[in-house]
Amino acid sequence: MNVYLDTSVVLRVLFGEPNPIDFWGRWDRAYSSALWRIEALRTVDRLRLLHEITDVEVADLVRDIQTTHETFAICPLDERILQRASETFPTVVGTLDAIHLATAISIRESDNFDFLLTHDSQLGTAARSVGFHVRGIT
Repeated sequence: MNVYLDTSVVLRVLFGEPNPIDFWGRWDRAYSSALWRIEALRTVDRLRLLHEITDVEVADLVRDIQTTHETFAICPLDERILQRASETFPTVVGTLDAIHLATAISIRESDNFDFLLTHDSQLGTAARSVGFHVRGIT
């Protein structure tokens, strides 16, 4: 099984939040956008600045984010993806989610994956509207 993951899926696992993807890590190939690591590290930094996590937790999370990143097939942000993200989608989608969705569309043009994984309901709806099978919305 091949999947595309957005940042919400990884952060739910790394932060030990309830209802993670039940088949986490049991895929043949996981794709994501280079955007995911930026989003994840910005989240860690925001929580650090708000004193919601300790320095030890920061160090562990940064390590885990890097380790996870190295296991993914990362699609770089290029002009074609950014252009597609700026165009209209059938449903409402925010900027960063549009970049994830445009990345998934780009990957779909050259390779197949079974599910787009997200815990973001707006991204999930947008992904379904362009033909993806979505898992992770509870």
